[in-house]
Amino acid sequence: MMNIQLLNKIAAVGTDKLDRAVYNVGADLEAPDAIMVRSAAMHDMTFGENMLAIARCGAGVNNIPVDRCSEEGIVVFNTPGANANGVKELAIAALLLASRDIVGGIAWANTLAGTEGVAKAVEAGKSKFGGCELAGKTLGVIGLGAIGGMVANTATHLGMSVVGCDPYLTVEAAWSLRNSIKHANTYEDIYRESDYITLHVPATPQTKKMINAETIAMMKDGARLINLSRADLVDADAVKAALASGKLAAYVTDFPTEETVNVPGIVTIPHLGASTAESEDNCAVMAAVQLDDYLRNGNIKNSVNFPNVSMPRTPGTRICVMHENIPAILSKISGVMGDLHINIDNMINKSKGNNAYTMLDVNGEIPADAVAKLHTIEGVGRIRVIA
Repeated sequence: MMNIQLLNKIAAVGTDKLDRAVYNVGADLEAPDAIMVRSAAMHDMTFGENMLAIARCGAGVNNIPVDRCSEEGIVVFNTPGANANGVKELAIAALLLASRDIVGGIAWANTLAGTEGVAKAVEAGKSKFGGCELAGKTLGVIGLGAIGGMVANTATHLGMSVVGCDPYLTVEAAWSLRNSIKHANTYEDIYRESDYITLHVPATPQTKKMINAETIAMMKDGARLINLSRADLVDADAVKAALASGKLAAYVTDFPTEETVNVPGIVTIPHLGASTAESEDNCAVMAAVQLDDYLRNGNIKNSVNFPNVSMPRTPGTRICVMHENIPAILSKISGVMGDLHINIDNMINKSKGNNAYTMLDVNGEIPADAVAKLHTIEGVGRIRVIA
């Protein structure tokens, strides 16, 4: 039996995918073989030698020590696209909230409770909560992955001109975009052309405070900014200064901080992007299925630190080798197999950055010293043998 620890409440429709004849699943398990997590902070956690994988029920993994996991041979999964529709819908709402002072208008209308002539007062006071329409405006989308692509496509149906930029755009993502969406070569092009800008990129050292005084200065006067990705992408002080000067007309974020709550011009949504029941179910199911396939079969899909590697199971034994992406290591692995008279039926290898992963399906008996001999190869890390 393998232990899968739940660090957060995970939707049962996902955990039910984990066969209880194979796994113990719960919050209070000691020495887990794997972890399922949503938002719990894991950077201060230590992992036992038996720890194999972490499945994040969501896209962002900034709460997980990914680099340390790579060093320890722990695969970190996420669930790209599982919550995309929920975030897309909130992004469209954010565009509307940035266009018209709906939040302020509702708050003002509530102050009229208990007074006479509410309808008359509304007609007299509504003009200060007006705004502008989306149709005919230009939306700049930074990041055209699962969420950004859906936002871009939906915005075209609202009558907006859409321009997008994504240096890492995949062929699959590109095929999903409507033909009317214009491609921008740089983020600077987005800043200069757009009336609205929405961010859909991960929080990395490279994207931290990508929206700052310098980039805001490139934007149109009165531009409106949407950030449903991560608070770290935006320099809050620069945004507040731009709002005060009129350079920015509005900022809508799904990540309230001490610097952004209750600030005129800023709408802070309490991290609702992926909080729909449907999104939580979809993320839990995807995370559980990916985790199960790795633990039982060694297959990797949607890992942030190791390559996608998948091979159908055949009768016999599967050997999974994590190693550095260095020359000649595959020939050395197969050489050890040959020296031990182990016949390789199927073999697959892929890499992601410096991390590589090789699976070998072999038949016959596996000598007791096979793993030890593989470990003598320079650059080889964790090895699993799955019968």
